[in-house]
Amino acid sequence: MRVAVIGGGPGGYVAAIKAAMMGANVTLIEKKRVGGTCLNVGCIPTKALLACSELLMGIKEAKSYGINIDGEVNADFESMMNRKDKIVDQLVKGIEFLFDKKGVNLVNGFGKLIDKNKIEVSKEDGSKEIIEADKIILATGSVPIVPPIFPYDGKKVITSDEALYLNELPKSMVIVGGGVIGCEFGQFFRTLGTEVSIVEMADQVLPFEDKDIAKQLQRAFKKDKIKLLTGNKIQSFKIKGNVVVANLEGGKSVEADVMLVSVGRKPYLENLGIEELGIEVEKGKIVVNEKMETSIEGIYAIGDIVDSPFLAHVASKEGMIAVENILGKDKNINYTAIPRCVYTEPEVAGVGLTEKQAQEKCIDYKLGKFEFRGLGKAQAIGKFQGFIKVLADNKDRIIGASIVGPHATDLLSELTLAVHLGLTVEQVGDAIHPHPTLSEGLMEALHDVHDECVHSVGKAKAKA
Repeated sequence: MRVAVIGGGPGGYVAAIKAAMMGANVTLIEKKRVGGTCLNVGCIPTKALLACSELLMGIKEAKSYGINIDGEVNADFESMMNRKDKIVDQLVKGIEFLFDKKGVNLVNGFGKLIDKNKIEVSKEDGSKEIIEADKIILATGSVPIVPPIFPYDGKKVITSDEALYLNELPKSMVIVGGGVIGCEFGQFFRTLGTEVSIVEMADQVLPFEDKDIAKQLQRAFKKDKIKLLTGNKIQSFKIKGNVVVANLEGGKSVEADVMLVSVGRKPYLENLGIEELGIEVEKGKIVVNEKMETSIEGIYAIGDIVDSPFLAHVASKEGMIAVENILGKDKNINYTAIPRCVYTEPEVAGVGLTEKQAQEKCIDYKLGKFEFRGLGKAQAIGKFQGFIKVLADNKDRIIGASIVGPHATDLLSELTLAVHLGLTVEQVGDAIHPHPTLSEGLMEALHDVHDECVHSVGKAKAKA
């Protein structure tokens, strides 16, 4: 079986390796570097930079731990960027090494569908190559959205792509959009000394999370002296000398050296050949069935170009599902338990339904909640802001969870498994959790669903 994959991001490269491991003859076509947005201009480089700012914050707070640091502590922006680049380069080489060992043929160039079994690859030197395959997987990912109102130039008005390759630290920055990207970049640059303003149309940052979750992060931003302009929309703006001036609908204005536009991403489908082949597209996304197959038999699509969350781990899972179906298995994808993570300080993570979504769906649910400050481990490490929240339906099944606090993204896995398997509050809450750990907070929140939390005053007494 010959399988060709267009796009080498976390969906495409995982699909390629999986197919090769299952015995297929695999060719992956990538116009830039393998790893896609996630590895090159997304998840990994941003986390590498956030690790730097987190360490800097820790050093500045060292005195509260009984550690005195003599002399000044300064951030070397150039060195941070270089460190980030080295990490990305190492991981890219790691994928290429796996390709070599697993037998994946990597072709560099821009792939375009000619028919259901042929791909034309245009290379940098102007040459073209035709790749023939029995099955094709489209995994071309997404690009940042830049509304026409913003005169994007990649210098004064930038996206997350350019933010990761700035040559020097901006003195001030206005970020348009208080979602995951805006919040992570905002806190990173503010920690390094940049004056940061975040403009968000919704009445809170992280609009898709519950208000109590967003409130915790906004409290941290206020402490960091990040200027939050929620419930605001940019009406117009101009570049005045070396400064970008944004005028808001309410009459306010904000100015900065650089404007970072982070209002979302859109599927990358340009010149892919999908229109010529008649592949069904709805609202800018390729339509697929539960097997990840498009309207054209033998052509599959995964990741940001289909109607599923723009998340690397979702793309990877879709890639594996597509490959298994291509190679004879009967697999469906389950989107019930998709983890979502924000790597700010404090971290934010969630899975399944939020409380707001449960209410909108008129689902009868019970709630359990536990604050990190009640944990000995959280007090010991000096990170106790935030809480864990668990939702259960009327059959006691865990249908959602949200965490805001230390290591939230790591703690989420246990609850993700619970939602995925349809486990009950009693089943997971009965498990012995190690002490002292942050994971005890999961147990306490689960116990709180039935008002059985030992380390809490309880719902009834709390209301009294």
